[in-house]
Amino acid sequence: MPKMRCREIKFSGHALRRMFERAISVDDVLTVIASGEIITEYPEDTPLPSYLILGFVRSQPIHVVAGIDRMSEMCYIITAYPPDLSQWNADFKTRRSP
Repeated sequence: MPKMRCREIKFSGHALRRMFERAISVDDVLTVIASGEIITEYPEDTPLPSYLILGFVRSQPIHVVAGIDRMSEMCYIITAYPPDLSQWNADFKTRRSP
């Protein structure tokens, strides 16, 4: 899948609160956006399509959910979290079956 192309990145208040709670820094999220892999697309999300991106920072997996306005290449960080192995397979790309 393609990588995110962001001319500018904005963080929602929700994202910043969750990142603080989870000890994920702005630099961590920027690393995931720059070098991570889009693992799920949500084209029907509103107001913008969003994407689940998997990246690794200091060998630790991080999921970032970001929306993008493709016309302006403005990316909006919705949330970021370390994937939970009780919900994700060991590749951190596929959800476990219920």
